[in-house]
Amino acid sequence: MNLTDPIADMLTRIRNALLARHATTRVPGSKTKLAMAKLLEESGYIESAEWVDEGPQGWIQITLRYAADGSPLIRGLRRESKPGQRRYVKVNEIPEVLNGLGVAILSTSQGVMTGKQAQAASMGGELLATVW
Repeated sequence: MNLTDPIADMLTRIRNALLARHATTRVPGSKTKLAMAKLLEESGYIESAEWVDEGPQGWIQITLRYAADGSPLIRGLRRESKPGQRRYVKVNEIPEVLNGLGVAILSTSQGVMTGKQAQAASMGGELLATVW
């Protein structure tokens, strides 16, 4: 399978699994996607993200999280920087997602981190996605 944007594919798989009320979803593995999934886990949007060493590249098993009434905790996922149009932000340009209720995910020189972590480290980077 030839994907031009693997991160957008990951976000779409999560979005589709939430709409179908699945408990888990699998995403083709990569270090960047695993780091993004771990940030979603730390932020409380998903239950867990685990590496499954199977096949040529491995998988990331994502356990989704729902509220008590059965509604997904992730209301929206948006891919911000695309392969054809990269979006880089300086530390003072990092967006505040839904007045701090959401999270911005950046790829910096120190690795993948949330917008708040990047601001604390006073560094900008490529704005990969926003989640709310």
